[in-house]
Parts: sequence; C-alpha cells; structure tokens
Amino acid sequence: MAQFNPETAQSPPSGDVLRQPLPEALRQSAPIGPRLVGGTSFSGKSGLDLAQIQVLAQACLQGLDAARQVVFGWQRQGQSLEDIYLQGITPCARLLGDWWCSDRLDFAMTTIASSHLQQLLHDFSAEFLQESPQQRNGLSVLLLTEPGAQHSLGLFMLSEFFKRAGWVVTVAVPQDVGDFKQLFLSDWFDAVGISVSTDRHLQTLNALLPQLRDASDNLNLHVFVGGPMAYAAPDLLKGLAAKVLAEDAPRTVACVTQAMPLSA
Repeated sequence: MAQFNPETAQSPPSGDVLRQPLPEALRQSAPIGPRLVGGTSFSGKSGLDLAQIQVLAQACLQGLDAARQVVFGWQRQGQSLEDIYLQGITPCARLLGDWWCSDRLDFAMTTIASSHLQQLLHDFSAEFLQESPQQRNGLSVLLLTEPGAQHSLGLFMLSEFFKRAGWVVTVAVPQDVGDFKQLFLSDWFDAVGISVSTDRHLQTLNALLPQLRDASDNLNLHVFVGGPMAYAAPDLLKGLAAKVLAEDAPRTVACVTQAMPLSA
C-alpha cells in the first residue's frame, strides 16, 4: 500500500533537497546560536534558501524555543509571515520528511520536529491573520483530513489562509469513516476540502462523497481534494466527486473563492 508523507502537502519533494546531507551542526549536535539564526542578510524580497531551511529543521529538532528564534530572525531580516510559511515552514516540513525517508531521522524525531513546526503556526496565527486581513465574505469552509490521518500541518496552514481571506473555517481530523461522515454533515458549508495523504480510503471516498453531497443541506456544495496525493498521484484522485487542487495555500484559496456563486 502506497504511503505518502503528509507534510509535503504544498509541493512535491525536490530532487536537490533529497540529495542534501544533514547540516554539519546537526550531525555534531551543535547548539543554534545567533551566527546561524541571523547570519544571512537579504537583498530586497529574496527568498529563503536551502541553508536557512536546514537551520529551521535543525532548530525544530532541538526544541520549540530554538525554532521560534529562527522565525524571529527571519522577521527581523524583512520576511513576512506569508513568506516564512510558504518558503520556510512548508519546505522545512518536506525536508524533515525527506530525512526520515532516507533514514537520517527516526520516526520519533520526525514527529517531534513536525509538531514544533505546527506549533509555530499556532503561535504566529494572530499576527499572520493581521498581516493583510480581509473583511468577512459570508462563506464557510470545512477542511478535513482523510479518516485516521496522522498529521494535519498542511491543512492547518491552509485554514489560516482561508481565515485571512475572510472565510469562516472549521478544521477537523476525523478518527474513522463514521466520524468523517458526521463532520461532513454537521453544518451548512459553502465548500469542503479534504486532504488525502494515502490511498487507504480512496475506494471509500469514491463511494461516499456523492452520497454526502446529496445529503448536504447545500445543494451547490463545492468539494475539493488536495494534500500529498494531489502531487504524488493525482490520477488516483480524478475519480472522486471533487475537484483536485495541487496548488499552494494562497492559490487554493483563490481558486475555491472564485468558484463560489457571485451572490454568496
């Protein structure tokens, strides 16, 4: 059974990243200091490079406070939280997954480091939502993982972009198929997004989604699927009664918003 790393939800792994060795500081268990955190200067709006992403990965392995200091350093150097989310946290999650797949990290270390990345999103949520807030648009979205998913970092990040765009957002991690069905029908939603990380429930979703759409209070419910499989195996998702989106968070939000009726 194919398994796809759920922390790669924003884009497929880069071959260059897969070939990168662990940073020397990580191999030597060296502490993170100001030289690593703030030693790189930016020119204008230049993006975060691989070396800086490795520093964040190293920090997440050392602890949450170290990870926060890296983000603070990037902010002092002029990076917005949107840039940090898309160019820093997203590829860092992917890099941690690459290190795990290549046996450079064990499962426990990968899980702890990934949890620190997700905690960063929680810690900076209020500040992120104030960077470029939009007025409420009257639309609501339910964002679900597939049943029994182990990770929700990508889904939570997507929820933050929906909130900032003025949507009312509900995020849920259903424990099983029954929980998934109950959450799907729990309220009126203008859209439902499902993050699919594995092929375990594809047959179930294929049969279930048409039934849930018919049972929904909203006859014009917009359903979309994304997540790791939208990048790794999009053809497997095309049979679902949902639109397949393999975009980063801002483009996903824009695509779903544009699909809404003008009267919403």
